[in-house]
Amino acid sequence: MTALLKISLTVIACLLAAVVPAQITVTGTVYDSTRSIPVKDVLVKSTSGIITRTDSNGRYSIVASDADSLTFIYNEKPTARFSVRQIPDIAHFDIALHIRVTEKFRTLKEVKVYSRTYRQDSIENRLRNAKYFNYEKPGLALSSNSYSGVTGLDLAEFINIFRFRRNKMMKKTRERLMAQEQENYINYRFNKATVRRITRLNGTQLEEFMRLYRPDFAFTSESNTVEFYQYILNASYHYRQQLLIQQRSTDSLQRNNLLPSSP
Repeated sequence: MTALLKISLTVIACLLAAVVPAQITVTGTVYDSTRSIPVKDVLVKSTSGIITRTDSNGRYSIVASDADSLTFIYNEKPTARFSVRQIPDIAHFDIALHIRVTEKFRTLKEVKVYSRTYRQDSIENRLRNAKYFNYEKPGLALSSNSYSGVTGLDLAEFINIFRFRRNKMMKKTRERLMAQEQENYINYRFNKATVRRITRLNGTQLEEFMRLYRPDFAFTSESNTVEFYQYILNASYHYRQQLLIQQRSTDSLQRNNLLPSSP
């Protein structure tokens, strides 16, 4: 009886092993569409009901069976199902979502870029104030009806012609934002660190030099790096020459007793 029981238990165990799928662990990283920026807080769900989320580095780990399928859900939008059985490498199942993620820094082949660039800030500013940057003086325009396909007068654009206060405000705001953008670009290229490195000036002399020799936007935007740096260097020679002339004039006046000597 005991031998028969052992045989029965063995058979049952074999049957259960055949019926219950083997449990495996799938790991990987979720990236955005650039395949370089990891995406955090992506919901990873198996058809058997196991759920996990990607960490701050986009990494995930989930237990599943080879009969399961995995779905990745971001902002309530799921991907297609991925059959675990068809995953070639369960230890490195990386995917890319059709989204773009902007972060303070990104990791690209062990190179970390921490600071934002002027171009990134400028693009964001243009997007944030697009209605002003894209403003054009309203006039007569035609529009096509999406239902009938008939082309006629754009009524909204026609009404805007007579919204004088609104048009004046839009124009002035656009001009102010453009001027601000140009000043920011000059500040970006003509900055203290760069000027100090080229001129070797410091303190009040550096402040005065940057105020007196600040370039205009046309030259700043059109000159290349060599031309721009050469301008700063030549300006520093002129500035030092002026300082020398002023010092000689002061010394001459002091010698003639026209100015009190320095204490």
